[in-house]
Amino acid sequence: MQRFIRQLPKAELHLHIEGSFQPELMFAIAQRNNIKIKYTSIEEVKEAYKFDCLQDFLDIYYAGAGVLITEADFYDLTWAYLESCAKENVRHTEIMFDPQTHTDRGIAFETVISGISKACKAAEKKFGITSFLIMSYLRHLSEEKAFKTLEESLPFKHLIKAVGLDSSERGNPPSKFKNVFEASIKEGYVPVAHAGEEGPAAYIWEALNILHVRRIDHGNNCFEDDLIEEIVKRDIALTICPLSNKALKVVDDLKSHPVKKMIERGLKVTINSDDPAYFGGQINQNYIELQEALDLSKEELFELAKNSFQYSFLDELTKEKYISEVVSFYSKN
Repeated sequence: MQRFIRQLPKAELHLHIEGSFQPELMFAIAQRNNIKIKYTSIEEVKEAYKFDCLQDFLDIYYAGAGVLITEADFYDLTWAYLESCAKENVRHTEIMFDPQTHTDRGIAFETVISGISKACKAAEKKFGITSFLIMSYLRHLSEEKAFKTLEESLPFKHLIKAVGLDSSERGNPPSKFKNVFEASIKEGYVPVAHAGEEGPAAYIWEALNILHVRRIDHGNNCFEDDLIEEIVKRDIALTICPLSNKALKVVDDLKSHPVKKMIERGLKVTINSDDPAYFGGQINQNYIELQEALDLSKEELFELAKNSFQYSFLDELTKEKYISEVVSFYSKN
């Protein structure tokens, strides 16, 4: 079953590039940029990557991002993730990045996006991995600051596919960002948002009806009959992140993860790694541990992989090409 998972062609739709920052690379870039961090060894950095809740995670996440200064840093960060995609048989990825985490530190928007996008182009050339970028607004900051980020993004519109909403969910409902999402959609960006991870079902309703999202990131707290019915009716996928859910105590144990119930209720689910450096595994590890915990069949894994392409933002022809690869693989295995 593990071999089947590793060889299964798949897409990743919920990945924060800053959350892919492996301790070894963080330590190396900090030294390269002569930035003093409070950790004296890679082992200490790894120890710091242990936490009990979303806010504790975000604290170390933002501290780690603070060592990223130059275009080369963002290139190296992204390249390391895309190299792992090649090993994990990820054929397409939709990468979230947090410009405000960097622009608030005085790093130019152009520096961030140039490094990330150049690595994406190089990986497509070397590995054949396609990718899109999702610019995420930080929900613990104001909508006014999100508007500033939107303005800064406009010269680089051709490099950005979608806008998202992440960071501390509690007390920061999607409705707080109604106007900036309206403006983002007018600029041609596809809307997605984190909703219902720690926040209530009401936040998922807001993401659907106020932000008009095309995908729901997480969505664990969707279990209201009329809400499930609405998500199914709109044919909107959930980007589920099992190891993240376990690490952040969204679920006590993967055996109690609701993904199987979601599938049974007709929801379209995809499996993703979220912040793999912090949560204990890349995408294959998420598939493997979920499969073991819930005894998922090859057919169920096949459907999850197929969903990952179907609910990507690729054009229909490219989706069909990738899905045919998944179908061909499944029929032979």
